[in-house]
Amino acid sequence: MRHCHLIVILFLAFISCTPKVSQPLSSTEQDIHMPQIKADVKFLSSDALEGREVGTQGEIIASEYLATRFECIGLQPIGEDYFQHFSVQKRSNPHADPSPDDPTVNGRNVLGLIDNGNENTIVLGAHYDHLGWGPEGSLHTGEPAIHNGADDNASGVAMILELARKLSAEKLNYNYVIFAFSGEEKGLWGSNYFTKNPLFDLDKVNYMMNFDMVGRLNEKKMAIYGTGTSPVWLPLLNEKNTYGFQSKMEASGVGPSDHTSFYLADIPVLQFFTGQHEDYHRPSDDYEKINFDGIESITNYVYSIILAIDKKEKISFTKTKDDSAEKMDFKVTLGVIPDYLFTDKGMRIDGVREGKTADVAGIIKGDIVVKMGDLEIVDMMSYMKALGAFEVGQETKVVVKRGEELVETKVVFQ
Repeated sequence: MRHCHLIVILFLAFISCTPKVSQPLSSTEQDIHMPQIKADVKFLSSDALEGREVGTQGEIIASEYLATRFECIGLQPIGEDYFQHFSVQKRSNPHADPSPDDPTVNGRNVLGLIDNGNENTIVLGAHYDHLGWGPEGSLHTGEPAIHNGADDNASGVAMILELARKLSAEKLNYNYVIFAFSGEEKGLWGSNYFTKNPLFDLDKVNYMMNFDMVGRLNEKKMAIYGTGTSPVWLPLLNEKNTYGFQSKMEASGVGPSDHTSFYLADIPVLQFFTGQHEDYHRPSDDYEKINFDGIESITNYVYSIILAIDKKEKISFTKTKDDSAEKMDFKVTLGVIPDYLFTDKGMRIDGVREGKTADVAGIIKGDIVVKMGDLEIVDMMSYMKALGAFEVGQETKVVVKRGEELVETKVVFQ
């Protein structure tokens, strides 16, 4: 056990040290360790960590907790310890040139190795940082408050810890790196730093899986991004889906999470995501709202995919068309939270922000936007392109599908 002084006292009760097993576990023994998953999410999303913002004491405590969990599971440090430190100069004025007076933020990634003696490595990652007290990045409109980030992304971290436990007890082919990134909420700081300053050969990375917000599985719907980054993904994802998941498959390897950093290094990627919700980037994203049975089923699904690839040769990488790379020059929004798992025609609204454009116009959660002005809305991309046609103060009509009825309303963009 690592000696972390007072920090150990704070989190010792949340940690279960299970010795590494030299023989494969029975099917019964390989069942999900649900109490530990719950303990991991509960600790990481507790008020004591004050939202785990990169560069804060909360982030340091979280990273020490993860390093201790890695050691308990039997992961080896890469280098002297489990940390990769990085510094980012945060520009006080994003519209001005960098200044020596701009503050420096120090963060650290946490990573551990399951060494099976192979020259090739698989990376399983999740970011562990969150928004602290806000307000930067927060959708909360009240007084500053702790943003605990239980779904975003204590859920993903708990999942990689459980995968690490299961994989460390197997006799496998590839090496596995379990990677907890920091600085994701600021712009993929940790993963970007790692791919530019790798601690092992990136050419030997077989693939990377990322888990970001996997704690709110609802009606077995989720999104899987990066499915076009290798020809093996789609057939394997469909073959191993014995859980009844209704997965929205997105081919692009580029998205707003840490898998993007690896895709840009020509590495096949997948990201798993159970969807947006009204607690996203708000103080209400708490432990009590996590669907732990959902985490269990996703973990089992992913584990079956990992084991299948472990028996294969190194998979090939495919570049994907990145629709988000098209210039999205819009100055307005409706003030809504989109349903990123929606697959029918239009853009379904998963939440409406109080006092914003849609709320003032009477648009409500569950409405499906099908037209803005003269522009048809068929999916998320067409919605974003449509926003680019409007200016602040401009009025237009918006047509939404509400149940079986089409409702037309006028909006004035704020």
